[in-house]
Amino acid sequence: MCALTPYLIFGLSVLIIIKIINKICCFWCKSKVYLVGKTAIVTGGASGIGFQIVSALASKGCRVIVADIANLEQAVEALKKTTHNPQIIGNNCKNRFPLKKQNLSSISGLKVDLESFKSVREFAHQILASESRLDILVCNAGTGDHMIRRITAEGLERIMQINYFSHFLLTHLLLDLLKKSAPSRITFTSSVIAYISDIKVDKLLPDPDYYESFWSKVTTGTYGGSKLCMAAAAILFGEKLKGSGVTANADLPYCVRTPIFWKSIKNDRNYLAALTLLAIQLYGKSAEEGAQTTIHLAHSDEVKDLTGNVFLDGMIFPRPRQITEEFCTKLWNYSVEYTQLQPHEVKC
Repeated sequence: MCALTPYLIFGLSVLIIIKIINKICCFWCKSKVYLVGKTAIVTGGASGIGFQIVSALASKGCRVIVADIANLEQAVEALKKTTHNPQIIGNNCKNRFPLKKQNLSSISGLKVDLESFKSVREFAHQILASESRLDILVCNAGTGDHMIRRITAEGLERIMQINYFSHFLLTHLLLDLLKKSAPSRITFTSSVIAYISDIKVDKLLPDPDYYESFWSKVTTGTYGGSKLCMAAAAILFGEKLKGSGVTANADLPYCVRTPIFWKSIKNDRNYLAALTLLAIQLYGKSAEEGAQTTIHLAHSDEVKDLTGNVFLDGMIFPRPRQITEEFCTKLWNYSVEYTQLQPHEVKC
């Protein structure tokens, strides 16, 4: 027998046990709350976890706007078929007088490029011009190719801007509408990877050397950093919005089979991550399973009064140790500065 055989058997046994535990412990949202008359926006709703969030909310009667850039039209059509809900007959609710009955899609798509603050502002402007209410904002979109240093037109690190800064900006731009529609909810998709992030709040635009270090490969570099900031955003907005009728919480997905990581491996050539992700692909959660906590946070009665928390498998989980009061204060100030928010646009 090969000397490595016992280790291979042991490793396979561990993976099988993890798979069994994953299935037994996996949280499923069982809320019966109906969402007719509610409006939601889901960033990154064209694929992965976001696609499943849109499907779940739309199947409960919610009007959902898919905010994405790639495969948007195809995803919207697929979602309509999945939910058997291609159109609603109704009136334009923004008009004071009843209009002629018309076909209004319950699931629609609106392009937004989170790599561009200009695109985020244009998206928010279109929403404010067309929507009378916003009950649920799901800040979910993200990208994972973190080992290549790319700077955006705004001079920020690309992963940090797509995954975090653009969501920070979008939340502020839509906050008045969320307050008007209260009680309303904001959810931020973080990750358990946030707990091992080594990003420093004073270096949200890391030096080129950072991307070459072995440790940044282990901690997933700016990807992990962006997810740490998303968890902090939920805590910050949750605290600042107390009493407004708007709640904010974060979800911590883990071991989920989504396209984001395979794209990052292709772009980054991070083969250390490739081995881990191969195991996740074989033994991890499906996108539908990974979306359950966010779906729960978006509409369940059980969490309607909870705010400023991070959740893991439907339960409140301790915040990452890196998120101190000093970290939060600096992050908020840097985020306002980097997103170029004007004083009148800071809504909390």
